[in-house]
Amino acid sequence: MARRGIRLTTGQDLGRLSPCVCNTLRMVTRAVTQLYDDVLRPSGLRVTQFSILATIARMGEANLKQLEDTLAIDQTTLTRSLNLLERDGVIERASHPDGRIKAMRPTSKGRRALEVARPLWARAQDKVLRELGTKAWADAQRRLTHLLHVAVRKRRLGRKPKRVQASGALR
Repeated sequence: MARRGIRLTTGQDLGRLSPCVCNTLRMVTRAVTQLYDDVLRPSGLRVTQFSILATIARMGEANLKQLEDTLAIDQTTLTRSLNLLERDGVIERASHPDGRIKAMRPTSKGRRALEVARPLWARAQDKVLRELGTKAWADAQRRLTHLLHVAVRKRRLGRKPKRVQASGALR
């Protein structure tokens, strides 16, 4: 499982975050992802791979739509990640009565990788929660859940075809 390092030398004062919600969330996400990736390194999994694999294992078997909905991840990114996990032999395609549905399940190699990764993930989680505090994380989680619902709802609304008003119409 290939690793590419992301350097977070932003050149800006880390105490001052961007006023842009998206930029700030992405910056925090990159830094936290690096922390988890560093701790998970002995397992051979990155945290993004761990999340997908753990979700599939928890469900026993999952198709693309289920994973998209559960992980709030777009199909292109998910397909790329699944292809890498399949290439590395940690997941495999599962037969489905509807041949159009692409279902995946963990392999024995994938289950072993999870056995190694779970305690490492717990170590990373504990490290973050010790610094942040469980009460602060619960508050952040509540607020981020709300933001997620708002963003998903607004995005879905934005996909609906817009009606064009006839020119010269009275307002």
